Amino acid sequence: MKIIKILAWLIIFSLIESSQIWAAEFSADVINKVRGKIFYAKIYIKPNKIRLENQGQQNYSVVRSDKNLVWLVFPKDKAYMEMISYESQSPATWLKGEIDRKFLGLEIINGLETKKYEVTIKEEEKTIKAWQWISTALNYPIKISAMDGNWSSEYKNLRLESQPDSLFELPPGFRKMEVPLFSPIPIPEKR
Repeated sequence: MKIIKILAWLIIFSLIESSQIWAAEFSADVINKVRGKIFYAKIYIKPNKIRLENQGQQNYSVVRSDKNLVWLVFPKDKAYMEMISYESQSPATWLKGEIDRKFLGLEIINGLETKKYEVTIKEEEKTIKAWQWISTALNYPIKISAMDGNWSSEYKNLRLESQPDSLFELPPGFRKMEVPLFSPIPIPEKR
């Protein structure tokens, strides 16, 4: 079960890390599938800002590429943890560890025209092959799936609309918590 949780977070953060430069504002439902388990989330996107809310969790995360920060926010405790993000500004279409990309053609995904790619990713000693679909209108990845079927992540119910700045700010009065060393990030489980 622990490996499934880790893989779910890797999928979410691979999309987040790969999408630091974009111009559109939108929200979407996120469906992550990892080894037969399904995890749901809601994502809000604004240039250089992402908010991710995992279903069944009171916590949420905010990625602020404009400040090189990630906040894990705990509303119940009126607290947050802050982590520095050292990710470089890379094109929204590239994945961390990507070593090869082949264009396969155009495909409609959830009503949007996309460019489908075969992508090869190197993670330590392991090579992973995946398909990635990038919206032609947004130049933003809306689906990624491992070729072996072990995992996938897809944006559904995508709504192109302005997102309020308040979604990407810390709530007033929240206290900063220290980030524990070597502590795993909790992964939501489907209930």
